[in-house]
Amino acid sequence: MGEIYGKYCSPLGEIVIACKDNAVSGLWFSGQKYFMSTAECKEPVFEENEALRNVKSWLDRYFGGEKPSPYELELKPCGSEFRQKVWKILLEIPYGKTVTYGELAKAFDTPEKKMSAQAVGGAVGHNPISIIIPCHRVLGAGGEMTGYAAGVDVKMRLLKHEGYLL
Repeated sequence: MGEIYGKYCSPLGEIVIACKDNAVSGLWFSGQKYFMSTAECKEPVFEENEALRNVKSWLDRYFGGEKPSPYELELKPCGSEFRQKVWKILLEIPYGKTVTYGELAKAFDTPEKKMSAQAVGGAVGHNPISIIIPCHRVLGAGGEMTGYAAGVDVKMRLLKHEGYLL
């Protein structure tokens, strides 16, 4: 079965959701950088199914002030093995907390090789499941509010929503 697409009206703008085989494969703010970059269909037909309803319910709860776990949903983002590893680490960042790109990079360091924050940043930036895989919780060195595919203003609003003191 191919991907099914739905739309969600969030307090921060319209979101497009993609699900395949009852798993979330994409979640993008309309018009963001890399919008639908991993989608199977670039001109989707919007439908409704149980997987989409589950994502919308999760988003309702998130924007309603709850702290739903990303593990409540089956996630299947499309990306390289390295990107998959980075996205898996992002899932461990608690609600309302942040890490830096440098701190994330250290998770990949070995005695033989140091991982660059830029390499990790590329993987974070290409996260195809925004909000649920919380790439908005990654900051630049010294807590600098840097890049977010949907815009730094959206990143700041998500962090403020989660109670992170800016």
